Amino acid sequence: MNLQHKKELNRLKRKKRIRRHITGTSIRPRMTIFKSLNHCYVQLIDDEAQKTIAAASTVSKELKSSLTQTGNTEAARKLGHAIAEKAMAMNITAVVFDRNGFLYHGRVKALAEGAREKGLQF
Repeated sequence: MNLQHKKELNRLKRKKRIRRHITGTSIRPRMTIFKSLNHCYVQLIDDEAQKTIAAASTVSKELKSSLTQTGNTEAARKLGHAIAEKAMAMNITAVVFDRNGFLYHGRVKALAEGAREKGLQF
């Protein structure tokens, strides 16, 4: 088993452990993130209705045009601002943060801090 495969399996184990304890509702949705090498993605999910309420990513045209690079902490912070603005427009002020098995540092931390700066509580 190569190192990259083992890292992914460890992340999926952490993801399972986290998801046992957190769920999202329509009032307080689950904010889950995914990061690849070049992009970040974030969704607000209502687990009771099994629906995605809002989503944003560094792939989207409105965000990508204002970024020089899409896979760094600056892009993640702006992504946090974007998802917080979408949530506030839908009268959502609090979310449950799901880091999706990723460690809380770097882009994950920048995204969370960006969302908090715009008034999202978690």
